[in-house]
Amino acid sequence: MSRPVIRTEELGKTYRVARHHRGPLGTFRNLVSREYREIRAVAEVTFAIAPGEMVGYVGPNGAGKSTTIKMLTGILVPSEGQVEVLGLVPHRRRKDVARHIGVVFGQRTQLWWDLPLVESFDLLRHIYRVPSERFEANLGRFRGLLELDPFLSTPVRQLSLGQRMRGELAAALLHDPPVLFLDEPTIGLDVVAKHRIRDFLRRINRERGVTVLLTTHDMSDIEQLCSRLMIIDHGKLLYDGGLDEIRDRFGTERTLVVDLAEDAVAAGAPLEAPHAVEVRADGPRRWLRFNRADTTAADLIAAVAARYRVQDLTIEEPEIEQIIRRIYEEGL
Repeated sequence: MSRPVIRTEELGKTYRVARHHRGPLGTFRNLVSREYREIRAVAEVTFAIAPGEMVGYVGPNGAGKSTTIKMLTGILVPSEGQVEVLGLVPHRRRKDVARHIGVVFGQRTQLWWDLPLVESFDLLRHIYRVPSERFEANLGRFRGLLELDPFLSTPVRQLSLGQRMRGELAAALLHDPPVLFLDEPTIGLDVVAKHRIRDFLRRINRERGVTVLLTTHDMSDIEQLCSRLMIIDHGKLLYDGGLDEIRDRFGTERTLVVDLAEDAVAAGAPLEAPHAVEVRADGPRRWLRFNRADTTAADLIAAVAARYRVQDLTIEEPEIEQIIRRIYEEGL
């Protein structure tokens, strides 16, 4: 196996937070000698990401996602455990790591607010010491893939959110980093902008082999981009595996959508089938929910077709968002 480009082992981060005591009339006591409590934001997180993987890293707010990313990029020093990115320890080799990674934070910008977008790119070229020929080639390619030309000369502060995120992606990749960290890259974007960004990420992963670690609350990002998912909650890694595997393990309920002939069943009468329950009806269209442990889709379809005149059938798989919400609420 190739050497992982990102590796953590028993990685943890603990914060010391001052404990305040309220005195009379709401005043604070112990201003000289403070007491502290410890908050464990990340605990014993171990994983390895191979070159070229696109991995989703999800969890509820406060789960430890951002803290993990900050340790991987060298912004934070771990309290315990080990972390390596491209064979380097990020907090010890911050400059070296920064030269070889790209980072996009949906809520922050690496562009200069009052400068035209193209001038931000030029400044980044000098910061990363990108040779002119390579810079022009990369910028030319990103201008086409991300359709940057209409707003290259526009000051960043005047860009729409979708335009700015396309600019952020180009800026993060101008120096050809083999690793890209994305934190909510499609937050607040419309459907068209999301599609353009997802398509771009698929292409740079496929054509350049860029390794991508993606944190997001939009599960459609994960479903469309990643084949592997890691779930963190309360600082601990709950799951690390494939999307299909998590559906098989936790998405036990599926839905058979049946389009009946108009006279196939009496008005208002529910559809009856073994090991299935009708959960919704809209005229001749019916939704039957069943558990894959009780019956197969093929057996259920055969039973329905034997009893009713059917025009069309489809199977709806459980949404990954519902499965993950269930894991948050019930654990593993």
